[in-house]
Amino acid sequence: MELRHLRYFIAAAEEGNLTRAAEKLFMAQPPLTRQIKQLEEELGVALFIRKPRGLELTPGGEYFLEQARQIQDKVKATVEDTRRIAEHRKTVFSIGFVPSVFYGQLPKMIRRLRQNKNLEILLYELKTREQVEALKVGKIDIGFGRINIEDPDVEQQLLFAEPLIAAVPEGHVLGQQPLTMQALSAWPLVAFPSGPGPNFSDITQALFHSRGLKINVSQQVNDLQTALSLVASDMGFTLVPEQVRKLHREDVDFLTLIDSDISIPVIASRRRGEAPNSVMRLVNTILHELVDNRLSGRYP
Repeated sequence: MELRHLRYFIAAAEEGNLTRAAEKLFMAQPPLTRQIKQLEEELGVALFIRKPRGLELTPGGEYFLEQARQIQDKVKATVEDTRRIAEHRKTVFSIGFVPSVFYGQLPKMIRRLRQNKNLEILLYELKTREQVEALKVGKIDIGFGRINIEDPDVEQQLLFAEPLIAAVPEGHVLGQQPLTMQALSAWPLVAFPSGPGPNFSDITQALFHSRGLKINVSQQVNDLQTALSLVASDMGFTLVPEQVRKLHREDVDFLTLIDSDISIPVIASRRRGEAPNSVMRLVNTILHELVDNRLSGRYP
């Protein structure tokens, strides 16, 4: 089996049609058909169900597609890192993050790592589930997210639980008295991020539902800045991690909730069972110090 077989198979699986897959690969259909058949013979498994209007993956084909994509991504990441190391003679360390954790101490950790002139830091904005997949294929070395995801190849560490605060339009009536979840539930919610769960929106809405409160979602958006802009436009409120208060937006007020247990986790994800190299040991040391500062109140 060669890498080209994986490329051919992925194209056929994504297009669901050999003619379109061949066009995508800039090759004729008969050679592609032969390559797919050779791959199936080598695996001893039927990867596709041939139908008059195209191809349908078998259960084995669905599993092989997932693994083939991971292999392809791992090869791509390895090639890119090898080129960087050869060009710069630096060790590459890649970090995945969700935007809301970047308002806290993560920039401090990156600044300290960048003091090492032999280290090149790469940053990838990824949702927590995307971080897990990126860890498995070697695209990133550590991820910082909000969601607990079970995966046998990845271990997750709860760093701390961060309080959630309400972002409301500047001068809103909600800021005139101690704020509760019940009071918030009477107003429209701007939810972020949108898309398949689990995500930040699922967690925040569950905080209302667990208290028997109904919530009216007025808008669903993909990122924090858009959510805050809609809040400033009086489209509703949104819940944000406490670190976001550092933005100091003049058109948005950030209000503390008096309810208990209104928080969201900050989670570090790493590959399971992998012995830490010197860079990871340095990252762990810095991270331990920063988390200790946060928990002891030396940093908000």
